[in-house]
Amino acid sequence: MPYSSIRLEIEDRVALITLNRPEAMNAINDTLNRETVEALLEIERSADADVVIITGAGRSFCAGLDLKELARKKDDRTLNFSMITQVRNMELPTIAAVNGPAVTGGFELALSCDIILASPAARFSDTHARLGVLPGGGLSQILPRLVGMKKAKELSFTGNYMSAEEALTFGLVNRIVPAEDLLDAAQRLAQDILGANQATVRLVKRLIERGEGLTLEEALRLEYEEHLRHLPPIGLSAAAERREEVMARGRKQVRSPD
Repeated sequence: MPYSSIRLEIEDRVALITLNRPEAMNAINDTLNRETVEALLEIERSADADVVIITGAGRSFCAGLDLKELARKKDDRTLNFSMITQVRNMELPTIAAVNGPAVTGGFELALSCDIILASPAARFSDTHARLGVLPGGGLSQILPRLVGMKKAKELSFTGNYMSAEEALTFGLVNRIVPAEDLLDAAQRLAQDILGANQATVRLVKRLIERGEGLTLEEALRLEYEEHLRHLPPIGLSAAAERREEVMARGRKQVRSPD
């Protein structure tokens, strides 16, 4: 279907969603929110993609909610986080290709993705306290789990920016990629994911997420129960036969690092 505030491209089992309001730093208004949700649902319904990449047009990833539009609303001042929730609940693995500032709701959007690649221009900021509103898209709960309680409090109390380099140091982003190579790197990573068994990738994603918040003993029990529940129907011998293929691929990656 046609979209006005985003672009959706699907090729070679990879869906690329580009937030396309560069004149507003890709701020989230009602249209962008709705279209992103519709695009994600379209991707799931079509079964044409196994990985989703999200990026921003222009110099910004996403400046968060469009406060100008929100101020114009007379009757409904509700902040809509449905696109962020939809990203977080995706069965498919998601990659954020953060090409510039990711601020407040944009920060939450990036955090909701499974993997974050960042250009050197990427910056991350939580400005909720400066704006006098509380987070509603998960930032207060997800950020401390990634960077630790102390750093999360510093970022959320001050609204100061975290650079791409600092975000890498704290494990917030997976790696920094030159701006001109950012989308290509995201596509290469997507192809690496596509090289695995997709049913298993999705099960592993949910297993990791379900284990969060459990004690180690509980999480290990959960993993073993799921391991038994999802043993390969053709037996472990077939999986063993693929081991040399997988190891050979790994040796090739070591010789030619990305």
